[in-house]
Amino acid sequence: MVRCTHKGCGQEYDPENNTPQSCTYHPGAPVFHEGLKSWSCCNNVNKPVMEFDQFMQIAGCTQGQHTDEAPKAPPPKPTPEVDLKVTSSSGGAETYTSGTSTPTLGSKAPSEAAPAPKFEEEEDDLSVPVPLGTKCRHNGCSVVYESDELHRKEGGEAAECTYHPKPPIFHEGSKGYLCCKRRVLEFDEFLKIEGCKKGRHVFVPKARPKSQQEEFTQCRIDHYQTPREVHASVFAKKADPEISSIKIEENQVHLDLYLPDSKRFRKTLQLWGPVNVEESSYKFYGTKVELILRKLDNRSWTLLEKTDRDLGHINFTFGVGGRTGTIGAKELILDDVNKART
Repeated sequence: MVRCTHKGCGQEYDPENNTPQSCTYHPGAPVFHEGLKSWSCCNNVNKPVMEFDQFMQIAGCTQGQHTDEAPKAPPPKPTPEVDLKVTSSSGGAETYTSGTSTPTLGSKAPSEAAPAPKFEEEEDDLSVPVPLGTKCRHNGCSVVYESDELHRKEGGEAAECTYHPKPPIFHEGSKGYLCCKRRVLEFDEFLKIEGCKKGRHVFVPKARPKSQQEEFTQCRIDHYQTPREVHASVFAKKADPEISSIKIEENQVHLDLYLPDSKRFRKTLQLWGPVNVEESSYKFYGTKVELILRKLDNRSWTLLEKTDRDLGHINFTFGVGGRTGTIGAKELILDDVNKART
């Protein structure tokens, strides 16, 4: 038996029984952007997901024959030219620096690293039967269940699992796991990173007791305005749209968002100006909740919320319209006065 190297497959196959419909795989490349994960070949069909486990479960979109050929590496990127400067100290030692290494004015020193989050490992529920062909849930392990004697029994021939206990991390093109130091650039190389811990396989995880105590938390809110609308982004990651509620009133917005790990964000926004309730809307995304508030009188808002403080001559700058309602898009929106000048 030979293991297929197609992305999204990874199954063992018999070379003598390899038909054009034997393999279902992804011919494209993985896409990781702002926490979302998808495949370039089918991101219009299979919507991006947040969790790496969900990403690995996205079914292939193309059928073909299995293969054991190594994936072709992309051509190397040209190395940028660097302007090196040489300085000599009084002791005669030469120091080489590049033109881009000089710190700019106003740059801040790197802040202290935040404490690493705690991760609870799953345990295999030995009381639950496992269907044949079930893959071990551990990252870095590709073992497929065959029998309890082989994979679940203490001292079994293949009961020991080599895996990564912590989730993967993708940052600026590099890929690896939080539990070990190795980082690679190519996704195929990432899948080959050997586990750093040994333990038992997990085919059917034990159910974890749900926390009875609800924890209220805070979420960052960013906003900008156009002449006719105010766009607000509530960064409530993975807010559950089924049980969360948002109520838009003429002068208020009531937010009650349920987040993972029994966390909850509740806030009432006392709006700076009145809004048209019927023409206002909201939408849930994987990383945030987007509010589009239609102004009732088209006046410029100084802030998103009312305040009793004396703000002097502070003005709320007009923004630009974009695909996701964030600053930095390409479409410039002008008020009626500036439209008349163009």
